[in-house]
Amino acid sequence: MKPRVKVYNGDKIDLTALQEAQTERSEVAHLLQHFSNHPSRGLTPTKLAAILNDAELGNIVAQCELAEDMEEKDAHIFSELQKRKRAMLGVDWTIEPPKDASKAEKRDAEMITEWLEDGDFLDDLILNMGDAITKGFSATEMKWQYEQKLWTPELEWRDPAWFKTHTLYRNELRLRDHTPEGAALEPLNWIVHRHQAKSGYVARTGLVRVLAWPFLFKNYSVRDLAEFLEIYGLPLRLGKYPTGATRDEKSTLLRAVMSIGHNAGGIIPKGMEIEFKDAAKGSSDPYKTMITWAEQSQSKAILGGTLTSQADGKTSTNALGNVHNEVRQELRDSDVKQIGRTLTSQLIMPFYMLNGTSFTSEHRRLRFKFDTKDAEDLKSFSESVPKLVGMGMRISKQWAHEKTNIPEAKDDDDLLVVSNSKSLVPPAEPEPKAANRRIVSLRRESDIDDDATDDFISQLQQRMAPMLENMTDEVRQLVEQAESLEELQDALAELDIDSEQMGNLIAQSMLAAELAGRSDVEDGE
Repeated sequence: MKPRVKVYNGDKIDLTALQEAQTERSEVAHLLQHFSNHPSRGLTPTKLAAILNDAELGNIVAQCELAEDMEEKDAHIFSELQKRKRAMLGVDWTIEPPKDASKAEKRDAEMITEWLEDGDFLDDLILNMGDAITKGFSATEMKWQYEQKLWTPELEWRDPAWFKTHTLYRNELRLRDHTPEGAALEPLNWIVHRHQAKSGYVARTGLVRVLAWPFLFKNYSVRDLAEFLEIYGLPLRLGKYPTGATRDEKSTLLRAVMSIGHNAGGIIPKGMEIEFKDAAKGSSDPYKTMITWAEQSQSKAILGGTLTSQADGKTSTNALGNVHNEVRQELRDSDVKQIGRTLTSQLIMPFYMLNGTSFTSEHRRLRFKFDTKDAEDLKSFSESVPKLVGMGMRISKQWAHEKTNIPEAKDDDDLLVVSNSKSLVPPAEPEPKAANRRIVSLRRESDIDDDATDDFISQLQQRMAPMLENMTDEVRQLVEQAESLEELQDALAELDIDSEQMGNLIAQSMLAAELAGRSDVEDGE
């Protein structure tokens, strides 16, 4: 394939270069050998403050590695983050063409939708992008392939510790090479999602800076609680040695004291004693209180509340729990909107530019959009809409489909129809009385003569034609004379049409038809 160049967002894109991953180049190859230093080991307030300060200066390695450690070591943080990340996977999505889209743009939107649905990478990609909630950003590298006349990317998540921020432009992420500024990211080779969990530069927008302090204090309390459980509740073993005991005798007694609690037996020299004192008294409540505070703070930071995580039996009312769940849904909606914007600009539009037949410029965008609207209650919706339409409201079918989350059927789809239950099961005819059996039998044995009915209808049409013509002439004259719809409406309301003659004619026709039917029955025809 000959090298080709395209322009996207003002950048000239060499299509052959897209088939190479930037991280495979020699200037950044050392990143493949990077392993975490696990900064959570021996974490102290002083060390934590230094990590956060370094991140503000552009060195975000330790902060990103600390976020990884926190998620691995703290089960509560891991659980809450998984709730927030995986909530995004259950939201439906669509590829929306631009406004006033052409047929070609709609076909390209369908083509991209089919590509995403056939692939098995989208859920993993969204989950990896959700990692930016904690760290502030998440980077996925794209290596493009050209097969069967289609450009498709291979996606690979990259360690956040591979990156740094520019010394002057603190929102610009770069790969850590051997230069002070770092290596700029190649266009169309990266999906870099920056998540605004809070306002600030990219190094300060992640929740890691909020969660780090409760994580630290919780670790102190867990360690103290472990020491408390190890010491308190066990009897004190006290060894006594006589005056003048040698160093070896003292060491022997000490070993016996230390081992007798586990081995339940031991030996000591004659003249020495081991006494067991009552267990020390104490309470674990202060440590548990600190741990509870830390976990509640983490839940508030991640999910906006605590009642979707655990219930204490005191404040966990159903109403308050529903409020907290609504807050969590609002966070989910905010998360998917941010991820949708990133997918639109860094995955959908590059794919559209490389493969779409209708692509003209990046201003005509195909958008990846999550559907965060809750479906209306079908029962109340179906009862209220007909009433509103009856009041004169003009309601589009598309709006009704969107409100109910029911997709509009395509031309070749099988449609549901309302069936008439009466026509499906014809009611059984009651047994006729003796006086009417002859008439019923005649009706069942002979077909109804449709010719007489047609004659009645034809005569009625002929006799009513002049009356209907006079009526339409009057209305037509009002329409031609009216200068506005309001004037026509008032004129029609005042119009007095003589319908008495027409009513008499219809009544006479119905009476004649009934008499003719009786005559046929009596004559046995």
